[in-house]
Amino acid sequence: MKELLKSNFISRWQKNFPEAQLPFVVFYSNELHESTPAEKHEGHRCIIADLTKVSRGSSLAFNASNIGCGGGNRYCGFSKNLRPGFEYFLSYGKSDMEGERYKKNPEIVLDLMNNSARIETTKKWLIAKPFDKINENDNPQAVIFFANPDVLSGLFTLANFDRTDHYAVKTPFSAGCGSIIQFPILENKKENQDCFLGMFDVSARPYVPANVLSFGIPIKRFETLVSYMDESFMITDSWKNVSKRISKGNSIKYDG
Repeated sequence: MKELLKSNFISRWQKNFPEAQLPFVVFYSNELHESTPAEKHEGHRCIIADLTKVSRGSSLAFNASNIGCGGGNRYCGFSKNLRPGFEYFLSYGKSDMEGERYKKNPEIVLDLMNNSARIETTKKWLIAKPFDKINENDNPQAVIFFANPDVLSGLFTLANFDRTDHYAVKTPFSAGCGSIIQFPILENKKENQDCFLGMFDVSARPYVPANVLSFGIPIKRFETLVSYMDESFMITDSWKNVSKRISKGNSIKYDG
């Protein structure tokens, strides 16, 4: 990322979202980009637990060997497959499998998956870095915010600043990692990019603070939105009232 874009965003962010947590970026590469491979755990491990570490300052690298979830490997582009019987797992289950009951029946799940795009990467690593640690050798593909409602209101309104429709921000049904990784990165292929509100995945919710959702911005859209900050609603008294509340401690509360 160009240093000018990075510094412009940080200064505007600190002005308009005082004390709010900076975002992190995600991108694919064959190099580690000064990040550390995420720790490999035995058994199931939700990648959201590690992305929470990234949001707090760690730079981590992921691949198929250290993402401890089949769904995570698929949504991060390292596998084409899901667990056998996934359509039952996501719906009402079967004799040897408890279902999550997120969908009414297996047929709905199959139809959903057959009509879902997915990331396919040939790169070795998915890099996740805090925004203030990126440099000109990094090529972010998406910018991800973990944010509370006041911060989200600013991001949402900014995303709609130049739009003539009502849907500049989408909320797809997805695993938590899908809403953070897959959807924002795939959006870069489109001429007009949308943003994504996420982290509604009930299974992943325990890995983020209770007052947090995610807001994902594809990198091309991010560059445009940063350029709007100084002419948008953020210079009005209406936003200053919200901004003051952000600065008074209406921030993310982590456990531990």
